[in-house]
Amino acid sequence: MPDAAAPGLTISQVAERTGLSVHALRFYEREGILAHPVRREAGGRRVYAERDVEWLSVCVVLRASGMPLPDIRAYTDLVRQGPGNEEQRLVLMRRHQERVVEQMARLSESYDLISYKVRVYEDLVEQGGEARAC
Repeated sequence: MPDAAAPGLTISQVAERTGLSVHALRFYEREGILAHPVRREAGGRRVYAERDVEWLSVCVVLRASGMPLPDIRAYTDLVRQGPGNEEQRLVLMRRHQERVVEQMARLSESYDLISYKVRVYEDLVEQGGEARAC
């Protein structure tokens, strides 16, 4: 349970620390992506805790790695349920890990092609030649 006396963070501060926009933070909250409900002060303003920033940082990495929002939501639901579902979390993470490995292989192939093209054009520019198609 968070300490009610602990100073909270504004939505702007959380946006700055996580790299998410204020709009994205509200969207994540609406979509059930936050592991814990965001506290509200008397005026209705959101007050975030450090654990929210930590959780959002995990979500940012998962999203940047290509994890679909429904999978992040499923993972969040499992975390909210607490201990006892680690096997389900593992299945979800392994599935995503496989997708990331496939994505890295595709990126590596792309990188190789781009590097080849850079060398070709560097040679052409150095020699004052003209490029052919492709």
